[in-house]
This record gives sequence, structure tokens and C-alpha cells, in this order.
Amino acid sequence: MRKKQFALFLICIMLAVFVCGCAPKSEESTEYIGIVSAMDNEIAILLKEAKIDRVDTIADVEYHVGSLHGQPVVIARAGIGKIRAASGITAMLMKYPISEVIFTGIAGGVADETQVLDEVIATRLVEHDYGILSNNGFEWRSGDPGSGDEEGIYYDCDPELVKLAYDAAVEVVGEDHVFKGTIATGDQFVANSEFVEKLRRDHDAYACEMEGAASAVVCIKYETPFVVIRALSDKADGKAHDSYGNFGDIAADHSSSIVIKMLDHLKN
Repeated sequence: MRKKQFALFLICIMLAVFVCGCAPKSEESTEYIGIVSAMDNEIAILLKEAKIDRVDTIADVEYHVGSLHGQPVVIARAGIGKIRAASGITAMLMKYPISEVIFTGIAGGVADETQVLDEVIATRLVEHDYGILSNNGFEWRSGDPGSGDEEGIYYDCDPELVKLAYDAAVEVVGEDHVFKGTIATGDQFVANSEFVEKLRRDHDAYACEMEGAASAVVCIKYETPFVVIRALSDKADGKAHDSYGNFGDIAADHSSSIVIKMLDHLKN
């Protein structure tokens, strides 16, 4: 009887070793900085300057694994909109040991004092399109109903990353062109002055875009520090499409330059 038990024990050990050997392994010896965008032009400079060791494809998203300015990084274009951002960042956090996430890209300006090509560093994010649409109109609600946590309505960025991003942005574009505050997220390209006024009034927003709050929710759930950096390609008004066409690439390059400056500061 003991021989049978011992044989069964050995078989279990062998199976455990086999399963562990076949299971996917992450690069646990190295922590990476995750850099995420929605569009190709928002990470073009980063990929050009990075030393890419390999590219992993997960659910049609390419994860560029390597180093940038001496820092280990995973760079990905997750796609436009809240669903794609959440999916892309979730896969990144599941696959790699990520120490922090930087979301970089462009946005529409909301605050009166901001201008095209200014930078907005998010201190917090909000889903402006989450709520109830009834005969009485749209009523904004928390993005986490029933949680009992009213503070959960807004998603706070990591204060240290906010400071790092702000200081880097000041070096790149000058203090007069850098702002900190709330960024509003929704699955729409906003080009409406009345709606901009509503975002300003309801959320004291400085910018609006389509991925930030979704990225924040995922990072918070995975307990990963994050920050969202946005260069303004337009003012989210009736001229937004033309302004985006003229300044979108320039704005994207500015935000990429800020990310690089952040990585330089992390080396010091």
C-alpha cells in the first residue's frame, strides 16, 4: 500500500513539474514601465528611439518589449476608445511585470485658459458618458454604481508620477503651456462647444479624450501606479476636426517627448 502511495506521490510531482514547465512565463527578473497610446502617431517617436528586443502580439495588439533611454519598457498602441484601452492595458499587466503605466497621446482642450498644443497632466479622470439616459435627459453617475464609495466617481493618478510628468512637460514646452487637472473620458470625439461647457461646468475638466478613465480603472484594480499625459490637438469645438488634422501629429510628438524626459529623470 505504501508503495502505491509513494508511486502516486511521484506521479503528482512529475505532473506538477510538467505543468509548471508548460505554463507561460513572464519576465519576472525585470520590471517594465508600460507606455500605452491609442494611435500609432502617439508612440511613433518612442518606437523610433527605443531598442526593441521583441514584439509580442496579444489579441491583435503589438507589445514592443525593450528599452528606451536606459529604462526597460513595454510600448503598445491599444486602440481608440475605452474598451480597447482597458483590454490592452489588462493584457499588458497580465503578461509583464509592470511597475507603472504612462498613457500618452492627444486630447481636446476644455478649460478656457488652455490652447492648442498645450499639455494637460491628469491629476484625476472621470467617465463623462457613464450614467442614465431617461426622458428627463442624461444624468451622470459614478462609474462604479453600488460600490458605496463616492470618491470612486473620479480616478486619481499617482501623485509622484503626476509631479514627474508635470516637471518633464515644463522642460519640454514651458511652464505657461502645462496644466494639471481633471481629464474627462467618453467614447466620443467631442467637437461641440456646448458640450465642452458642460464638461467644464460638471467636472472642472481641462481636457477630454476617449481612453484615460478606462486605463485608470484597470490600473487601480491591478494596484499599478499610472498617469495620463495629453497634448491638446484641438479645443473640442466646431473647428476640432480641422485643428486635429493640422496639429494632431505635432501634439502627439510633444507628449512622446515628455515621456522620454520622464524616463531620463527616472535614471537620476
